[in-house]
Amino acid sequence: MHLGRSIFQWLFLFIPLNLNAQDHQARYFPPEDALVRQKIDQWQDIKFGLLMHWGPYSQWGVVESWSICAEDEPWCFQGTDYVRYKQDYEQLPATFNPERFDPAKWARAARDAGMKYVVFTTKHHDGFCMFNTKTTDYKITGPGCPFSNNAKADVTREIFNAFRTEGFMVGAYFSKPDWHSEYFWWPKFATPDRNVNYDISKHPDRWQKFVEFTRAQINELVTNYGKLDILWLDGGWVQALRPEEPLFFQKMNALSLEQGYGQIRIPQNQDVEIDSIASMARQKQPGLIVVDRAVEGKNQNYLTPEQTVPSTYLPYPWETCMTMGGNWSYNFHEQYKSAWQLIHLLADVVSKGGNLLLNIGPGPDGQWHQEAYDRLVEIGNWMKVNHEGIYNTRGMKKFADGSFRFTRGKDGKLYAIYLASESEEMIPSELVFSAIKPQKNARIRMLGYDHLLKWKMQGNEVRIAVPKIMQINPPSRYAWVISVSAVQENPD
Repeated sequence: MHLGRSIFQWLFLFIPLNLNAQDHQARYFPPEDALVRQKIDQWQDIKFGLLMHWGPYSQWGVVESWSICAEDEPWCFQGTDYVRYKQDYEQLPATFNPERFDPAKWARAARDAGMKYVVFTTKHHDGFCMFNTKTTDYKITGPGCPFSNNAKADVTREIFNAFRTEGFMVGAYFSKPDWHSEYFWWPKFATPDRNVNYDISKHPDRWQKFVEFTRAQINELVTNYGKLDILWLDGGWVQALRPEEPLFFQKMNALSLEQGYGQIRIPQNQDVEIDSIASMARQKQPGLIVVDRAVEGKNQNYLTPEQTVPSTYLPYPWETCMTMGGNWSYNFHEQYKSAWQLIHLLADVVSKGGNLLLNIGPGPDGQWHQEAYDRLVEIGNWMKVNHEGIYNTRGMKKFADGSFRFTRGKDGKLYAIYLASESEEMIPSELVFSAIKPQKNARIRMLGYDHLLKWKMQGNEVRIAVPKIMQINPPSRYAWVISVSAVQENPD
C-alpha cells in the first residue's frame, strides 16, 4: 500500500499525470467486456470484503516492504545503516515459520462477519512470494524458508481454497514493482527510491526480462490457483508513460537547468504491458476484474481510495481499502477501531456507492490478534439483523441526512440507516429525515422487527414513530435500519 507523494508533485501544475488516479476524482473507463461488467455488478452486490497483508516482515511487526525503501517518507527506512538493515530484512524468510496458520478459521470468522470476498497479498513490493512460483526461490515454499516443509506451505492456495469453501469471491493482490528482482532493483546500482534503479533506455533487455518475469508470475496465479475473481495490482508508479509525457519532462528539465535549479529526474516508462497481461489472464479466468490501482485507464475496473472515504456519492464502481487497526501489516501492539466505528464506516461507504475492503494483518505465527476476531463477531451480529440494507443495494446522490445514511435496493426499496452516537443505546422515540419522500401508502418497518411503523409527513419531513418496546430493546447495536417499501420519486 502507500501510494505516497510523487517527487514530481509540483509538476502537476503543468500536466495532469496518471500517478494520482487512485484518487476518487479520477476518471473511470467502463470495461467493454460484458463478462467483466457482469462480475463487477456481482461484486457491487456483496459490499464487504477482507484484505490481508502478510509476509516475513510480520516477525518484526514493521510496515510491509516499505522499510527497505530509501525514500524520505515516514513509512520508509528510518534507521542509520540502510545496507545492513536491508540485508537483515532479506534474511527474514529464514525464520518465517507460521505453524499456527489456519485459513479455515479466518474464512469462518470473515463469513460470520458478513464479508463476501477476500483479497490476499500473494506478493508485496519486497518481492517475497507467498505462493509456489517457479520464477524465484524467494518464496514461502522455497528451501530457505522453514515453513516450506509444512503441508500448508503454499499459503495462497490454502487461503483461496478455504475462502472459496465459504462461498467467497477471491482476489489476488500482486505488486508490480519487485524490489528483490535483479531486473527491477539491479544490485549494480543504489536504490534511491521505489522506482526501477537503472536507465531502461540504456538497458531495454534487462527491463524486458522484468516484464517477462512479471507476466510469468501472474500467469502462474491465474493458471494454478483455481477460480479467481479479482486481480488487484498495486504499485501504481510502475506504469506506461503517456505519449506526450517524455517530451514534456525533457522540456521541463531544460527549463530547470536554464533557470539554475539543476537536473530534475525524468520519470521512466515503466511499462510492464498490463494490456497484454490482462488479456492473458482473462483467457484463463473469463470475466476477471482487473484493478490496476492508480493507473487511470481501461485496466482499473474499479477505483480504490486508500484509508479514506470519499465525501460524496460516486457514480462508478469503487472500494475503500482501509485497515481495521492502524497498520496494513501485523503490529504487536495494534489498536483496532471499535465495532461502532467499523459499522458506521461500512454504512457510510455503501451509501456513497462503494464497497469496503477491511484489512487485517496476520502475525508471524499465522494468527490474528483476538481483538480482530472480536470486532468481526460484533459486525456479524449487526449484519445478521441489518444485511438487507447493505447487500444488493446501491448508493445514492442524496446519501445522507444528518445521522442517516441511505441505500437503495434493486427492488425499489429504500433503506435509512440511523447512525447512533457512541453513547446512544436507546432508539429515539421519533426518527426524522427529509432527504427522501415515501409514497403515500409506503410500508415502513425497522429491520429486526416484523410489524410496520406508523409514520406521517409534516411539511418536508418524514416522521416515524418508534414504539417504546423497540426503543428500549433495539434489534442491534450502533446503528438501526429503516426499510421504506416505495418512495415518491427516484431518490437520485
